[in-house]
Amino acid sequence: MPRSDLPFGSEFSPDRIDLPVLLELAHEHGADWNAFEEGVRDRYFAGHKTSDYNKRKLANNTKLSLRAYGLIGEADATLTETGEALYAARHDQVALFEAFARHILKNCRGMSFVQCLMDMRAAGERINLIKLRQWLQERGISVPRGGKHMSTMRLWLEKGGVLVSGYRVDQARVNEILGIAVEEFEALAIFSPQQRAYLKALANIDGGGPHPSNDIERLAAATYGATFNEKNLPKQVLYPLEKAGYIELERGTKKAGRGAKPFLVTATGKLEADVIAPLIEQIEHLTQADLRPLLRKSLREVRADLSAEDRHIRGLALEALAFKLMRLIDLTYVATRLRGAATGGAEVDLIFQSTRLVFSRWQVQCKNTARVSLDDVAKEVGLTHFLKSNAIVMVSTGKITEDARRYANKIMADSNLCVVMLDGDDLTLIEARPAAIVDVFNREADHAMQLKRLEL
Repeated sequence: MPRSDLPFGSEFSPDRIDLPVLLELAHEHGADWNAFEEGVRDRYFAGHKTSDYNKRKLANNTKLSLRAYGLIGEADATLTETGEALYAARHDQVALFEAFARHILKNCRGMSFVQCLMDMRAAGERINLIKLRQWLQERGISVPRGGKHMSTMRLWLEKGGVLVSGYRVDQARVNEILGIAVEEFEALAIFSPQQRAYLKALANIDGGGPHPSNDIERLAAATYGATFNEKNLPKQVLYPLEKAGYIELERGTKKAGRGAKPFLVTATGKLEADVIAPLIEQIEHLTQADLRPLLRKSLREVRADLSAEDRHIRGLALEALAFKLMRLIDLTYVATRLRGAATGGAEVDLIFQSTRLVFSRWQVQCKNTARVSLDDVAKEVGLTHFLKSNAIVMVSTGKITEDARRYANKIMADSNLCVVMLDGDDLTLIEARPAAIVDVFNREADHAMQLKRLEL
């Protein structure tokens, strides 16, 4: 059978079977693979005008689909943890289909499927199974020709309210199911806009510390547009957050002939529990299971994984690196175009976007190679038309060649694209001081502005 990144779904769509009944059959016969298959055959396929062999084959397809969706185990038909949770909700169909849709979005490449549909609609593309498979393939998601994988997933997401009238995505329903509907965490509602921005900026760098208080202030101002009074920062922001238990403050030491150094800020366990952990969990809902452990690592640990012997780990580390960098400036993850495993850990291409002030889409290319060449940049420029990107971020663990920089300059001078270049030295600086990403991006923005200066 050709490889598929979407679960096998033959004889498993909601217009052919009843999910509560299948869960009950698995609960009753789980330890006996054959008995479960016979139960499925007798319930759904006994009346088919075909041979007994074909009836058993149809039932077996249903069984294999349940396994592909992670509802029963590999060895027999015993319900998995997810299957047990759905079994417990089988009498409440609204809760059942919502829980199954959540599982599909989080664990079965459902978010990639949904994002592809949204991109096709945004591009004005008429959606059918042939074009959908092609668009998924462009994003590194393999689906066999003629398979029922896409149709089955669409129908289950429709049952959960994620899809409406075929292929239209209900974004509000997606957010509701994944628990990411609100802009602010409930814990932050009591704070002023400046205090919220400061806490979110600290959370975006995974907390920790100690960090110079003015570094976090600059990151919050650049990311959220918050305006801070430098002289009153302790009174207006730091002391209230310390009193609320979200940060710890340590007074900086004074140098001869200079004023007092800024406070050193350290995130507390309360910030970790109330903000950082939910923030990471939201991101994890959108990613694959094998990437999630890396998202909880520090930037230093992720960079160390870029040297791992395992090519798959190196590829995942590149994805995690892009997440870490873009999360510092609070961009929203959209999709992974090429999985690290598919590229041998050499490169990874991710899409982020933002709706702060204006909509922007960021195309991030990370390369775990000694050099980024002109051809590497040209490839990304060529993809911007397809991906509808406004900005390209080229991240290299090594160096970016002069030819690559000159080509990027030409592109920026002649188009509305911005090309941001980060090399290994920049990564080392950001690793040591996360707020330095503001300086790096400001440097690149100033460079782009000079290239695009209008002759008035």
